[in-house]
Amino acid sequence: MLGPDEPRYAAIAREMARSGDWITPRLWGEPWFEKPPLTYWMIGLGFVAGLDEDLAPRLPIALAGVLFLVWYWRRLSGEFGERAGLYAAAILATSVGWLAFSRVGVTDLPLAASFSAAMLLALPWLARGDATGLTWSAALLGLAVLAKGLVAPVLALPLFWIGRRGWRAWRRPGPILAFLLVAAPWYLLVSLRYGGQFVDEFFLEHHLARVYTDRLQHVQPWWFYLPVLAAGLYPWTPLAALAARRGWYGDIRLRFLLAWTLFGLVFFSLVRNKLPGYLLPLLPAACALVGVAVDRAERVRWTLLISALLLALIPLAAGVLPSALEVGIRKAQWPEWQWVAMVVALPPAAWCWWRAPVRRDQAFWVVALGVVAGVLWVSRTTLPVLDRQVSVRAFWRETEGRAAACCIEAVDRDRRYGLNYYAGRALADCGQEPSPCRIRQRADGALEIAGP
Repeated sequence: MLGPDEPRYAAIAREMARSGDWITPRLWGEPWFEKPPLTYWMIGLGFVAGLDEDLAPRLPIALAGVLFLVWYWRRLSGEFGERAGLYAAAILATSVGWLAFSRVGVTDLPLAASFSAAMLLALPWLARGDATGLTWSAALLGLAVLAKGLVAPVLALPLFWIGRRGWRAWRRPGPILAFLLVAAPWYLLVSLRYGGQFVDEFFLEHHLARVYTDRLQHVQPWWFYLPVLAAGLYPWTPLAALAARRGWYGDIRLRFLLAWTLFGLVFFSLVRNKLPGYLLPLLPAACALVGVAVDRAERVRWTLLISALLLALIPLAAGVLPSALEVGIRKAQWPEWQWVAMVVALPPAAWCWWRAPVRRDQAFWVVALGVVAGVLWVSRTTLPVLDRQVSVRAFWRETEGRAAACCIEAVDRDRRYGLNYYAGRALADCGQEPSPCRIRQRADGALEIAGP
C-alpha cells in the first residue's frame, strides 16, 4: 500500500467485508464520508473472495481496468473502424496514466471506467440519433456517481450540450429510472442514517470545499494539469499533434471527444485542489482522438519517431519515482541521466523512421512493445525499492508483528495510514496510553522501533 489513500480505502473496505455493513464506510469504527462506496465495494469483494491484504485492494481495480480496455477497443472499433479502435486501446493501455492507476486501490480508475463507458455508449445517439444505448449509458453514469460523487454529471455536460437538440431522449423513463436505480439507493440510505453529518462531510466539505478552499492541502497553480495530461499520455504525447487538423472535426463524435477532454481540463484547472488522478476520466477521450488521428493521418513518421525516443526517459522516471512519492516531484532527487537508455531507444526510433511511411502499424507496435518492456523492467527494479522505501509493508514484515504492540511517536501521515492498515487497527499515539515500544521515523524516512 502506498500513500495515505490506498491503505485508508482498503481498511474501510475490509471493515465492510468483516461487518457485513455495506452501507456505511467506517474507518477504525467511525463513519467516513469522504468518498461514495463503489471502490470500497470492489475491494470488499476481494476480501470476501479470500484475497490477502495486498491483493484484495488491487486485483479488483486491475481487472476493471483490463475489462474496460477490451470493451473500449470493441466500442471504438464499431464507431471508427477496427484499426482506429485498436490504436486507441493500445495507446490507452500503454499510457503512463492508465498503467499507474490500474494498479492502485483508489477511486480514480473506477470513476474513469464507468464514466467513460457511459459517454462512449452515447456516441450513436450523438451521431445518428440512435437512443437505444442511452439506458445503459445512464446506468453507467449512475455507477460513476457511486464511484466519486457529483463530478461525473459535471464532466458529462459536454455530452448534453453537443446533443442538446435531441435531449428529450434522456427524459424517457428508461434512462431516468436506470440512473436513479443505480445511483440513488446508497445516497438515500446513508442520508436516512446520518442526515446532516453526511451532507456536511460528503457534499459541503469534500465537494464544495474542494472547489474553492485550500483546506484539503492540495492547492496547485492553474497550469498544473497541462504537464499532468502530457505525462499521462506518455510516451504517446507527440501523437496528440496529429489531432490538430483543419476540417477534421466535422464529425460530431470527434467534436464531442475533444469537448470532453478540453472541458474537463478547464474545469479541473479552475478547482483549487488538484491531484494528478483527477484527470484520469479524460484519458480515454484523449486516447480515442489520438487513435483515430493515427489511423487517418497522412504522415506519422516524426511523431512516432519522437515517441520512440521518449522511451529513453523510462529509467530517469523510474529513478525519481521513489523520491517523488515520498516528498513530491518538486523536492524529489533526480538521478543522473543514463546515456545507455538513449542507445537502447535508438533501434526502435530507427525502425519507426524507416517503416512509418509504408507500414505505420509496424512502427506503432514497436513503440507499444517498448512500453511493455519498460513496464517489465520497472517492475523488477523500481517496485522493490518502493516496497522498501515508500510502503510500510517491508518494515511490518521484518518486525514479525512486534510493531503491532507499539505506539506511534513521530511518523508522517502516509506511513501512519499504512501502519494502521497492516495492524488492523488505529495504533495509539505515544503518550495516550502505556506502550512497551515506539515506532518512529528517522531523518532518512525509514521506520524503526525504539524501546525493549
